[in-house]
Amino acid sequence: MLESFKRLFSRQGHERDLTLVSDWALQRGYGFKRARGEDGFVIDGKLEGRPWRIEWGPPQRDYIRGHELRLRMELDLSSDAQMLVLSRPLMDSLERKTFEEFTDNVQTQIGTQTPEEMRWLVMFPKVNLTTLKSLRTNFGAVASVPETGLDWIEGPLASALEHASRGLLRTEPPFVLMTLRGRAYLRTQLDAPDPKAVAATLALFEIGVTQALRVVGTGAGRMPDPTGRSTAWQNFPAGGMSEGGTR
Repeated sequence: MLESFKRLFSRQGHERDLTLVSDWALQRGYGFKRARGEDGFVIDGKLEGRPWRIEWGPPQRDYIRGHELRLRMELDLSSDAQMLVLSRPLMDSLERKTFEEFTDNVQTQIGTQTPEEMRWLVMFPKVNLTTLKSLRTNFGAVASVPETGLDWIEGPLASALEHASRGLLRTEPPFVLMTLRGRAYLRTQLDAPDPKAVAATLALFEIGVTQALRVVGTGAGRMPDPTGRSTAWQNFPAGGMSEGGTR
């Protein structure tokens, strides 16, 4: 019993101070919970009545080191919305890794365990970013329908990505923004949960969401996942958030 109390107080003493990011979230009316048993948190909010979720914690991708910031939003997009934009260094790295894995294992098919962002680099054509010269230096993109992908990126999203490349993403961390099975996802490396960085990432995500809704729209025809599951997002374990905790 004594050892259990020692471990409990030792763990509490080493918990990261999340006061700044929790205050930022609560001041804006968002829900905030610290992840139980994890060095992380969950924030829930809405954009024009549609709920979104932010998670920060241990990475779910091996190309991210340290901590990962993840955002997700249900949009009910149509099946054309299979679009991906990612940081150029990450795109080059994943393409090399995919080629090496297939060459080493003499594979002829892409396994369902492979993350969508890797599978899509093989499955889908690249989006032609020739008209976006300042953007293509730092980002690449693929889409099931390249013309739709370009429509999604051109305009406000391209401007937001260019701005992020000079600020939020200036150190070229791994970055992925994608739409699949009616949802929008974003993931990037974020070592410390600075409220300014979280706010900037959310703003970029919301622009991506707004442009996806503008270009693709919602409605019937969503393409189901033939495997019945997705590797794009894995939640914290059930019961993995502290009850009512805001720090």
